[in-house]
Amino acid sequence: MRNFLKSFINFREKKFRFIVAGAINTTAGLTIYPILYLALTPLGFGYVEILLIAQFICISFSFITNKYFVFKTKKNTRKEYLKFFIFHGFYAILNLIFLPFLVDVMKFSPIISQIIFTIPIIAISYFWHSHITFYNSEK
Repeated sequence: MRNFLKSFINFREKKFRFIVAGAINTTAGLTIYPILYLALTPLGFGYVEILLIAQFICISFSFITNKYFVFKTKKNTRKEYLKFFIFHGFYAILNLIFLPFLVDVMKFSPIISQIIFTIPIIAISYFWHSHITFYNSEK
């Protein structure tokens, strides 16, 4: 058990860094949308418009943490960002479909709906980023 914990909590291990970055990115993502929602709805912004702003901020922030902290790549920033954005952009489009469904049809709060929608992204993103986004840069 000690060896497992020692290897799991090894800061040099990419998987551990991904978990740490994931916690930071998830915290940022779960914080940015509610903050923007509470700040921008009084100004007349709708929850979907706020989602678009939050998604751009969160995707960019997550790219930075993954590129420089997790995968530590040194080249192809534009190419990597495009691959990263394709993955998260796809989920953002799905989010644009399901958020109104959860809010308007299911009557969930926009904040709770966003939390529910974030969970699958976390589960799939390590595979995508380690095998597609940053894969060529690691070789």
